[in-house]
Amino acid sequence: MASADDHRTYSIRQLCREFGATARALRFYEDKGMLSPARRGQTRVYDAKDRARLKLILRGRRIGFTLAEIQEMIDLYDRKDHNVHQMAVALPRHRAQVEALKRQREDLDEAIKVAEGACEAMEKRLSEHRPDLLPGAEDYESALRARLNHHHHDDDQDFFKARA
Repeated sequence: MASADDHRTYSIRQLCREFGATARALRFYEDKGMLSPARRGQTRVYDAKDRARLKLILRGRRIGFTLAEIQEMIDLYDRKDHNVHQMAVALPRHRAQVEALKRQREDLDEAIKVAEGACEAMEKRLSEHRPDLLPGAEDYESALRARLNHHHHDDDQDFFKARA
C-alpha cells in the first residue's frame, strides 16, 4: 500500500537543499538516466522514487562507487521481492569497498606521518640556520616589533615623568 510520502513531489531546489547537492549534479544524474523527473513546463518535478534514487546515488558516490556501479545496483531495485536481489549484489560490493577504504586510510595515515616528519626536519634545520624563513616568522617579527615599540614608548614617558 502506498504511503503519503510515496505521492509527494519535490522541486530541484528542495532536493538540493535536503541533500546538499547542486542543481547541476541533479541534472547530470538525469542526463545519465539515473533520475527521471516529470516536467511541468520547464520545471522538473521529482517524486519519492527519484528522491530515494538520489539518496542512493549520493551515498554510493560518498563511499567511492562509480556511477556505473551505482546505476547497476539501483536498477536491481524491486519492491516486490523486498530488494533482496539488490542487497545480495550490493552487500559484497560494499564489503569490498570497506576494505579498499581501510587500505586507503592506512596509506593516508602513513603519508601523513612521512609528511609530518619531513616538516619537523625542515623546521629544525631552518630554525638552526635561518629562523626568519620559518612559516609565521613575519608575524612573530611584527608582533615583537610592536611590543618593543610599545615598551620603548613607555620608557620615553617614564623618562619625561621623572624629569618633570
